[in-house]
Amino acid sequence: MGENLDSSCQKVYVETFDDEHIVNLDVKIIGVPTLVPPAEETPKGIYFLSNIDRGADMIQTFNCFRKTIDEKIDAAQALKDGLAKVLVHYYPIAGRLILNDKNKFAIDCTGEGALFIEAEADCTLEEMGDLTQPNPAKFKKLVYGNPGPVNIHENPPLLVVQVTKFKCGGFILGLSMNHTVFDGTGAMEFVISWGEVTRGLPLTKPPFLDRTLLKARTPLKTHFNHILEKIIDISNTNALWEEEKLLNKSFIFHPHKLERLKKKAMEDGVLKNCSTFEALTSFIWRARTKSLRLHPDQQVRLLFPVDARSRFDPPLPKGYFGNAFALKNCQCSVSEMLQSPLSSIIERIRQLIKLVTDQYMRSAIDSLEKYEHPLPKAHTLFLSVWTRIGFHDMDFGSGGPFFSGPPTLPTSVVFFLAHGEERKSINLCLSLPVSAMKIFVETITTID
Repeated sequence: MGENLDSSCQKVYVETFDDEHIVNLDVKIIGVPTLVPPAEETPKGIYFLSNIDRGADMIQTFNCFRKTIDEKIDAAQALKDGLAKVLVHYYPIAGRLILNDKNKFAIDCTGEGALFIEAEADCTLEEMGDLTQPNPAKFKKLVYGNPGPVNIHENPPLLVVQVTKFKCGGFILGLSMNHTVFDGTGAMEFVISWGEVTRGLPLTKPPFLDRTLLKARTPLKTHFNHILEKIIDISNTNALWEEEKLLNKSFIFHPHKLERLKKKAMEDGVLKNCSTFEALTSFIWRARTKSLRLHPDQQVRLLFPVDARSRFDPPLPKGYFGNAFALKNCQCSVSEMLQSPLSSIIERIRQLIKLVTDQYMRSAIDSLEKYEHPLPKAHTLFLSVWTRIGFHDMDFGSGGPFFSGPPTLPTSVVFFLAHGEERKSINLCLSLPVSAMKIFVETITTID
């Protein structure tokens, strides 16, 4: 095959990042971090979390706003006041994570509050350079704290907020949110509500707080296998990841390139239609797998989330405050992937999405009642899709953010971010060893 998407591919896809040409960001914290409790008295006691609300990782994002909320109003103070007000509606966020008598996660609604940090940068937003190009060393200064698992015995807050003000009048909102509190959809509904109360507006979608809707059944009924097998590394990849320098890059897929990719996926006549998600996911998974030069018999896995809110029967209420997704597992050997057409991978992904029904979700919840199912990470790629979450809808009084993204890039994760004013393009971000990144770039500029 080896056909180029078009002659401009090299410019579109390969935008190398050189941090030597970007200003060295200096961020200074003003004062000391403070706790922001709800503005009013809120219910106390133990708040139930479902079996899907597991994994106490802190999920981090940073969101860039070109101008301040109002020249007469300090952006940090406005967001701080709004946070206190919105926590009245989302009061469990002001509590602390605990383990209940069944050794499962729950929230103690103490009303202690979220942690708030105010900071200043020594440059303008324009001087930050191209924000679509990942730079963890710089971006992590915009989000307070560390990503990944937390020690609940240290009593950490469930939400950490950093507002960094820039010389141009703009600001960046850095968020660190505990994944047990909500998934991507729930997180964005919270931030949108936060913006509404900051602007003095009523909530358009108040949170539905009762998570017992997703309580395990009695008796338990497990109709599906939800345990992922451990993948054995027969490719000796440790040296590649440990000895080589890691590169963080982003690649912009504009609408016409996505259309060409979908047509390429359907050219063998197997598929009558194809979504952007299906085409790009299968294409990138194959390109990344090829770049790592794995053994042909090596098993590889793709994990991707499927929003299950509308798949329950009846569907979950609007504003459901909690995790409500299925993490689907697509697995095959390297040789099977590289020798099969894209349509074959897409059909696998499509069938996995169709599998997510009310019965499947109830089975998953029940299966977690007795045993936790660890997620094996060896040769597993996690897909984090932010294109449908709606970051652009958050508005604290100065319009939506012009860019939102993750401050760091875990090596096992690929991000899909919405790109452009109309957000019809996709910015793909990932981290790979130097030699693998070279092959990855060559692969995505030519469809094999």
